[in-house]
Amino acid sequence: MTTVALTAAARSDFGKGAARRTRRAGQTPGVIYGGDIDLQHVSFDTHELDLALRKPRVVLAVDIDGKTITTKPRDIQRDPVKRTLEHIDLVVITAREAKLRSEYADAIKKVHDEAVEAGVDPSVAVQMLEEAVNNGEDPMDAAAHAVADAEEQAKAYAEAARAAAAAAEASEAAVAAEAAEDAESGEAAAE
Repeated sequence: MTTVALTAAARSDFGKGAARRTRRAGQTPGVIYGGDIDLQHVSFDTHELDLALRKPRVVLAVDIDGKTITTKPRDIQRDPVKRTLEHIDLVVITAREAKLRSEYADAIKKVHDEAVEAGVDPSVAVQMLEEAVNNGEDPMDAAAHAVADAEEQAKAYAEAARAAAAAAEASEAAVAAEAAEDAESGEAAAE
């Protein structure tokens, strides 16, 4: 399951200067909105938040003053050069949405591990999973055949590449034969 518990501190100071002070203190400023709560300005420990965001389809259980709110990342802003966290927007989700995100993340992990074991490009296998889920298939059902689909696609691409190489070779041979024939007819005309 990809639910990560984080503790957030409420923020009362806003603006560019306040955000810079928050970041210098090792915190990442953010906001939580959606659901039946009012917009809340918070800050997170940057290291813990960065580790949590490395998980696919992560669900963040944010504890603010003893109250836990289930959220997902909506927008993550990073420094364009250093890639450090600058700000995060989190949106409140229901328990059902959190369960679906977790199932999807588990399916991605399963497909990735099976693809590595089978010697298939994991990104292609995960793409096959995403296409199947986008077509309405259950994530775990799609995970069951995503690696096989990726293997079939790789075989089809390899066969197409072999056919293209054979066609190119045949074309080169025809050009060479035509050049040899032209050379022979040129020699015959010269005699």
